[in-house]
Amino acid sequence: MKSSDIRKRFLDYFAKKGHTIVPSSGLVPKGDPTLLFTNAGMVQFKGVFLEEETRDYTRAASCQRCMRAGGKHNDLENVGRTARHHTFFEMLGNFSFGDYFKEGAIEFAWEFLAKEMGLPKDRLWVTVFESDDETAGIWKKVAAIPPERIVRLGEKDNFWSMGDTGPCGPCSEILIDQGPHVGCGRPECAVGCDCDRYLELWNLVFMQYDRSAGGKLTGLPKPCIDTGMGLERLSAVMQGKLNNYDSDLFSAIIGKILELSSVKYEANPETDVSIRAIADHARAITFLMADGVLPSNEGRGYVLRRIIRRAARHGRYLGLQEPFLYKVNGAVIESMGAIYPEIVKARDLIARATRGEEERFFETLERGLALLEGEVKALKEMNATVIPGDVAFKLYDTFGFPVDLTADIIRKEGFSVDEDGFGKLMEEQKKTARASWKGLEGKSSSQEFYKSLSSAGLSSEFAGYHMDAVSSRVLCLIKDGQTVDAAFSGEDVEVITGETPFYAESGGQVGDTGVIVGKGFSLKVMDTRRPVNNLIVHYCKIEEGSINVDDTAELAIDIEARNAIRRNHTATHILHAILRKTVGEHVRQAGSLVAPGYFRFDFSHFEPLGADTIRKIEQEANRAILSNREVTTDVLSYTEAVERGALAFFGEKYGDLVRMVQVEGVSAELCGGTHVRRSGDIGIVKVTGESSVAAGVRRIEAVTGEAALAFLNQAEDTLKEASALLKVPRNDVPERIKKLFEEEKELGREIERLKGKEKAGAAGELLESVRKVAGVSVLATKVAGDAKELREMADALRQKLGSGIVVLAAEQDSKALLLAAVTRDLVSRYSAGEIIKRLAPIIGGKGGGKADMAQAGGAQPENIGLAIDQAYRTIEEL
Repeated sequence: MKSSDIRKRFLDYFAKKGHTIVPSSGLVPKGDPTLLFTNAGMVQFKGVFLEEETRDYTRAASCQRCMRAGGKHNDLENVGRTARHHTFFEMLGNFSFGDYFKEGAIEFAWEFLAKEMGLPKDRLWVTVFESDDETAGIWKKVAAIPPERIVRLGEKDNFWSMGDTGPCGPCSEILIDQGPHVGCGRPECAVGCDCDRYLELWNLVFMQYDRSAGGKLTGLPKPCIDTGMGLERLSAVMQGKLNNYDSDLFSAIIGKILELSSVKYEANPETDVSIRAIADHARAITFLMADGVLPSNEGRGYVLRRIIRRAARHGRYLGLQEPFLYKVNGAVIESMGAIYPEIVKARDLIARATRGEEERFFETLERGLALLEGEVKALKEMNATVIPGDVAFKLYDTFGFPVDLTADIIRKEGFSVDEDGFGKLMEEQKKTARASWKGLEGKSSSQEFYKSLSSAGLSSEFAGYHMDAVSSRVLCLIKDGQTVDAAFSGEDVEVITGETPFYAESGGQVGDTGVIVGKGFSLKVMDTRRPVNNLIVHYCKIEEGSINVDDTAELAIDIEARNAIRRNHTATHILHAILRKTVGEHVRQAGSLVAPGYFRFDFSHFEPLGADTIRKIEQEANRAILSNREVTTDVLSYTEAVERGALAFFGEKYGDLVRMVQVEGVSAELCGGTHVRRSGDIGIVKVTGESSVAAGVRRIEAVTGEAALAFLNQAEDTLKEASALLKVPRNDVPERIKKLFEEEKELGREIERLKGKEKAGAAGELLESVRKVAGVSVLATKVAGDAKELREMADALRQKLGSGIVVLAAEQDSKALLLAAVTRDLVSRYSAGEIIKRLAPIIGGKGGGKADMAQAGGAQPENIGLAIDQAYRTIEEL
């Protein structure tokens, strides 16, 4: 059975069982900073499990693309070496949100595997959590599995969690016995052994708890079901393969690798590891880039960089000396593009980004090998044979050398690696990485604090799409991380009201500012944020009076600032659409900032746009503005919005119902921000800068409306002032500046000519001091000048001498300078380097050079006279 048929059969089966088929979310979790990557099918439903969001269904099924190459779930180092480990994989899963629980999940799983897939029942085993008698009983009842094939395991194996925090619970796994010939052969081999005999197919997680940052387990409001089954494993089993890489999911990709390398598969265990690793990594690279992740030195981009470099290094083992991965990515796109059309759209981006990173790594690889070679040489001189852990870690972290690669390279030299030292540094890095992904901005304790307020029923509603001011009751006051009943003049306080027109910072748009006033108090709102979904917090300074909980307050935003933000936000949508139209469909938003004074827009691209392209983008944007197109907002289902061509913003999380903002005939994006009513309200957009912010990421900065007018006025004033200073019309300013530069260059050349004549004249005067030493003309004297001028003077003197030796000395910045020069006909008898070597100690320094010219510097300029006198004696001795 083909993998495409298995995928379809799974989704069709659960659709018939009343499940809503939900499309795969991206590999970058939307709105969940606790995860590097989507590592399971349930990630996109986390908010539903926690009852932070709702869906119009209680049963769902999906085929989710997943990534495990960082954080807690990290399979990177095993990839290629085992039959079943992957970085990228597809997870088949069914989910229940307070609908069916253990018995329903077990019934569906058993029926699908035993009946739909036709797997032999007598080869299927199950595991349950050690104390879960209920689940063991259900398996006996539903599947009639004998007790000896129901295995109880501990928390390590049968208690599942998505990460360090979040939903978790006991689980039950379904395994297939692949036979003794597949196993390790040990008498004690059984379920739970690390060998491949008892292969896990499906994990049924009974989601009952939420784990806090402190490790506390809290019962979920409604028990849920989360299941996951790797498509790669099921495909291999259904196709009679003992290795996932032998299934049809990988055949075309491996075929491409063999074509490029001319290496045979299954001919050598070592090259087989490299072939499988490249095949896996090519899939990961393709899908990560399609989801907007690009190589960088931090976070997700750093994981991608490591994957690319690991694959490129494996290519070297196959004899591939030139960039090749981008070609393998092409095979991934050909084999998987029909299921995931987004990788087809991003084909150009994927190829260019991958090739560029490969080229950079090949340079890095050589430098890493040079570092290792130098370290080995130094250790040999010390009769040591262990590479220090910090060196191994530097090779790993900076140059992409896993510790086992370093060990392999040096083993021939009789060396080993300090793996304990390396391990300690690795653990420190992991701790740092985990800490950087612990949660949203601010301390985790404050996040828990706001969550507790929300759980207690506190909520606020945003009314700012249609109103600039509202009257509302003060629900909560927060000072120094604690709720208070009142706050007083001069204090900083956080205010939560039942309703507010203030937009909370989100999607790149800054939070609103303004005022909150009432009877006996006046507050200045400095910022507005949303720490949890249903709470809008105003960060205020009390300017007059005191404010109390339950007070009635008037909340009014800064209208001018909001209008400027509206103009800038709609302008980002227009620029985004025109960038994709002008530069290419590979352009994806990588971040933004929408403030009153300006906006910036980060996007994926690999080279500067160029002045002509920027001008074209700017012109197209202003045409859209001048045509005064209607800007509309619709609330509709996510699926319908995407079908209508809407683009989703980077880093945002969307529910089933989304807000789509359309600029008629120009753009359609999912966005919760505030916008103008018609494009003409923007006035004008002016690009003020374009730059690089990371590898493969460019940034445009721009202004609109009054800020654009101010920018243009400043430019006009500058041009007017330049015109006045240069005494030419404005249009002639560039040409006049060019002429001034040319005149300056000519004056510089004339000065150099005059200096040359002056030096030649000075050289002529100095020749009067030439002495004969052993029949050779020698000039040793003190002059004025720096090192460069001494060299120029020495050249002039040698030319005038024709044959002879020149020794010049000078004092500069309380330092002594010495220079010796020998004409070509004498270099076989006299060496300028040897002369300087003997004279340099006199001035308290050292130096060197070639036979025809050498120089030295020293800290004792008071001895210059002695050095000049000694020069004649030194030459005589030579």
